[in-house]
Amino acid sequence: MSRRKPELLIPASNLEVLKTAVIFGADAVYIGGEAFGLRAKAKNFSPDDMREGIAFAHAHNVKVYVTANILAHNYDLDGAREYFAELKEIKPDALIISDPGMFMLAKEICPEIEIHISTQANNTNYQTYLFWWQQGAKRVVSARELSLKEIREIRDKIPEDMEIESFIHGAMCISYSGRCLLSNYFTGRDANQGACTHPCRWKYAVVEEKRPGEYLPVYENERGTYIFNSKDLCMIEYIPEIIDAGIDSLKIEGRMKTALYVATVARTYRKAIDDFFESEEKYRENMPWYQAEISKCTYRQFTTGFYFGKPDENTQIYDSNTYVNEYTYLGIIEEVDERGCAKFEQRNKFCVGDTIEIMKPDGSNVEVKVLNMYDEEGTSVESCPHSRQTIYVELSETPNKYDLLRVKTEA
Repeated sequence: MSRRKPELLIPASNLEVLKTAVIFGADAVYIGGEAFGLRAKAKNFSPDDMREGIAFAHAHNVKVYVTANILAHNYDLDGAREYFAELKEIKPDALIISDPGMFMLAKEICPEIEIHISTQANNTNYQTYLFWWQQGAKRVVSARELSLKEIREIRDKIPEDMEIESFIHGAMCISYSGRCLLSNYFTGRDANQGACTHPCRWKYAVVEEKRPGEYLPVYENERGTYIFNSKDLCMIEYIPEIIDAGIDSLKIEGRMKTALYVATVARTYRKAIDDFFESEEKYRENMPWYQAEISKCTYRQFTTGFYFGKPDENTQIYDSNTYVNEYTYLGIIEEVDERGCAKFEQRNKFCVGDTIEIMKPDGSNVEVKVLNMYDEEGTSVESCPHSRQTIYVELSETPNKYDLLRVKTEA
C-alpha cells in the first residue's frame, strides 16, 4: 500500500476522557486549556491536569495537541504570551492555532512545539497550505467544506512531509469552517472566542418586515422546522477513499462529549483503520460491526458532509434538534480489588439485578448482571442514585481497569 497509515485524532474534554481516548485507540488527543480555545463551555484542562494527561498519553505512545484557536483581540495577547510560556514548560506535542497573531506569538515563545493550523483559518486551497508551510506550520486542518477530490489535489501540490488533518466524524457547523456570528448576535457570546450557544439548533420562523409579531412557520411538517440543523458527519464507510485522498490525520469532533462517546468512536474507527490496513476484504466484512457500534454513541443521524460534493436537503434534520442516544454511560473502572469488585465513579443510576454492558478497548462487549453494590464505607446498597458517587460493584464477570460500563437506554 502506497499511502501511510493515518493518525486517529480524538477529542478530550477532561482528564478522564483523555485517558479513555488513549486506552480505546487514539494515536493523538486534542485538548483545550482554561483559555484561548474554542470550547469555553467544555471543562477543559488545568495546567496540572494537562501535565498529568500528557504524561499518561506519552507513556502509551500517544501525542497530545493543545488548542489555542480563538480569533484574538488586542486584549487577548498579553494573556496569550503567558499561556504560551506555560505551555513551553508543559510540552504538548503541538499547538492548534488559527489566528496569525497567535501564530507569531507561539513561534516566538515556544518555537520547539509544532504548530497546526486550525480549520477556523478557512483552509480551502493548496496555496493556503503552502503559505502556512512557509511560515513554519507542520500541519493544516482542512476546511469542512472541501471534497475528497479537492483534498487529493492539495496533497499533490504540497510537500510530502506536510500533513493534512481532516474531520471525519461529529457535528457539522452551518457556518464556513465554524466562523459563525449567530451566537454573538443573539446572546452576546462569541463563537470565535469559544462561547458558542449553538443557535443553529434552535427552531426558527419567518417574520415579514411590515408585519412585526406575525411569525410565519417554515413548514416541513406539523412541528415546524430546524432549518440550520445539520446531520452529523460519519465517514466510517469510506476509510479507503479517505486514505486515497492522502489525509494524514483523521479527526473526530467532540470536545464537549462524554467518555462513552469518545470510547465508542475511538474504538470503532481504530478497528476500521487497522482492519483496512490488514486487508480491504477484512474491512468490508466487518462493516456491519462498525455501523452497529458507531450508532451506539449520541448522534443526529449521519451524513458524509462535503466529501462527495455539495450537501443537499438530505443533510439537514427538519423535525427535531435532539440526539439519538441508544446507551447510557455508567462509568469507567478505576481499579478492581481483591474481592473482584470494580471501583468507579458512577455517572448514572443503576441497581443490583440490572443487566449492563462492559465495553472493552479490544472491541468486545460483555453483557453482565450486577450481583452486589457497595458504597465507599463498604455498606451494601441496592442502587446508586447520587451522581459521581464512588461505588464498588460485583458483576457476573470481572472487568478490567479502564473498561467502560454502559447500559442500553430504554425505548
